[in-house]
Amino acid sequence: MLSALLNSIRIPDLKKRLIVTAILLAVYRVGCYIPTPGINGVALGEFFARMSKSHGGTLLGIMNMFSGGAMERLTIFALGIMPYISSSIIMQLLTAVIPQLEKLAKEGKAGYEKINQLTRYGTVGLAAIQSFFIALWLESPAHFEGLKIALQPGWGFRIITVLTLTSGTIFIMWLGEQIQERGIGNGISLVITAGIISRIPAAISQLVVLMSPSSAARSEIQPATILLMCFFLVAVIFTVILITQGQRKIPVQYARRIVGRKVYGGQSTYIPLKVDTSGVIAIIFAQSIILFPATLASFIPNPAFQRFAQTLIRGHLLYTIVYSLLIIFFCYFYTAIVFNPIEISDNMKKYGGFIPGIRPGQPTAEYLDYIMTRITLAGAIFIAIIAIFPDFIMSLLKVPYLIASFAGGTSILIVVGVMLDTIKQIESHLVMHNYEGFIKSGRIKGRR
Repeated sequence: MLSALLNSIRIPDLKKRLIVTAILLAVYRVGCYIPTPGINGVALGEFFARMSKSHGGTLLGIMNMFSGGAMERLTIFALGIMPYISSSIIMQLLTAVIPQLEKLAKEGKAGYEKINQLTRYGTVGLAAIQSFFIALWLESPAHFEGLKIALQPGWGFRIITVLTLTSGTIFIMWLGEQIQERGIGNGISLVITAGIISRIPAAISQLVVLMSPSSAARSEIQPATILLMCFFLVAVIFTVILITQGQRKIPVQYARRIVGRKVYGGQSTYIPLKVDTSGVIAIIFAQSIILFPATLASFIPNPAFQRFAQTLIRGHLLYTIVYSLLIIFFCYFYTAIVFNPIEISDNMKKYGGFIPGIRPGQPTAEYLDYIMTRITLAGAIFIAIIAIFPDFIMSLLKVPYLIASFAGGTSILIVVGVMLDTIKQIESHLVMHNYEGFIKSGRIKGRR
């Protein structure tokens, strides 16, 4: 590991990319502390502290996690990158159902740039809508248990809030694209990861307070609990890596063709089918839906609706069951959107490829669909277990959600997935420059 890190510094191009990535991420973190005009930050922080203790997380809590804590301070980056993620998911879904967009996606780089431009427009629209409703929400003291958040409510405050938060989201999107182009790794994913990792000091500080090292009598967490949490953390990271990297390799044989005096084809390859195709997207969908009633209940003072919403908040059995089923459903839903066995079968048949023992055409498509259905079930169940694991940690070890969230859930999936992807990209640079990578077994090694 140390050798690979030293080698990465020796390569000028890779060193430059790493420095650019670090600088752009530092700019993002600085922006997370620049407040939006007209906001009482102290009162807003107190409200989020009460909300996290009483509900264990709402839709606003998810936005706060993805923005790296900027939402609870309502800084210029309060919306984070969530509007861009939502716009990207919407464009993926529309591409699968609208023939014009599907045709555009098959046009190569030009089509990708056009779809990316439409995604940017969608990001601006979603950010403007979300920031406007956030401004309305901030103006009502009834939503904040009597706390006054907006210092000077009115249309002036709303316009400034919309312009500030929308501009902040666009700037974060630009930072992510610059990291993608001039840095290393996936820019948007690294921005989200930086926000999640930035909450680690707050979690450690809260853990130290609960431990009370200076007074054993006031300690709420025992050393054995800390050791057990460390064990869970290592086990979860290990299993997430296994499932994230897990593939089912379908062998493919290409028929030999004789054209003149030359022989083409005849080689063997495989189709890698990922166990976890949806990744964290299924969790984002499921969280947005199941936490929406609890978030909406804070705006609608209806006793019957609020009682219903209380059954769908973290810690209740109905919440756990519905949440798990939604994750499994969205894993299958997203896999069906991005994986098209008929298209893969047609392409194989077009180039003379076939799966040994399976006839080309419709039988191949049915076989691929059957295999994908089986492995997706295993991946979906695993994702559901990881998603509800923080709730299990909270009830078993009696720790706050901020601490328990780092032993499972969305945070671990995002951080581990992004780190693996970034390491792969660094490895490719090292191997290209004849250096060994981070992972020495099972990979092509560079020449010394």
